[in-house]
Amino acid sequence: MLQSMTGFGKATANFKNKKITVEIKSLNSKNLDLFVRIPHIYKSKEIELRKLIGDQLDRGKVECIINIESNGEKSNTVINKAVVANYYEQLTAIKSALNLKDDNLLEIITKMPDVFSTAEEEVDEGEWQALYDLTKIALVNLVDFRLQEGKLLADEFSMRISNIESSFNAVPNFEAARIDGIKERIESNLEEFVGLAKVDKNRFEQELIYYIEKIDIAEEKLRLNGHLNYFREILAEPKSQGKKLGFIVQEIGREINTLGSKSYHAEMQKLVVEMKDELEKIKEQILNTL
Repeated sequence: MLQSMTGFGKATANFKNKKITVEIKSLNSKNLDLFVRIPHIYKSKEIELRKLIGDQLDRGKVECIINIESNGEKSNTVINKAVVANYYEQLTAIKSALNLKDDNLLEIITKMPDVFSTAEEEVDEGEWQALYDLTKIALVNLVDFRLQEGKLLADEFSMRISNIESSFNAVPNFEAARIDGIKERIESNLEEFVGLAKVDKNRFEQELIYYIEKIDIAEEKLRLNGHLNYFREILAEPKSQGKKLGFIVQEIGREINTLGSKSYHAEMQKLVVEMKDELEKIKEQILNTL
């Protein structure tokens, strides 16, 4: 089933005295471009996390942000009481010596260096497992988002392909008139510049057949019909194959361009323009498919 490369997934849970939040978003990219922001304590686990995300998402510009918040029951930040006492003693002496009346010494002290320090944490394997499991849930939510977006894209692609096919099926209505028009123009030019009486009719018929064979569109029609059917087959496959669809779109474009160069008929050229217009709308979105 077709997937979009645009997606968002989020998962949140509480573990002991902490709230863990995992957010993952993705945009279109030719390859996997992964950015992970993770608390410093789990930097040693980043490779494992990257592998999990890469295996699930395959391609896209992906950003994974993990945030761990304490609920306030326990903090790793410690106040250095000895440093505070030393600052207080010095500031009190200065205040007395200069006869200052500022009583906000504590506020001043909290802004001084080395007043606060953070105790080194060790990796909590239970917390890490909770974080890892939450990442899996966020990935599932992101893939669901991608599938929903992919369904909309698949419906639009099907409609555009049907529109191209509708214009393509109208081409045979003008083929006979196209050949007659070409023959009339050639005869008109011969009469004007040479004179029909001087033209060898057998040679004229041979040259005309050769010319018409050169602008015959039977092969283009056959290939274009095959490409349209193949596009539908790939679109319906269980696994999203955006790159392959992009290659098929290129082949469809080549056949439409060849039809346009060989049409020599106003109504056929209008049909070619309609097909090109629908194909361009597919190209705009095909780069956003996985």
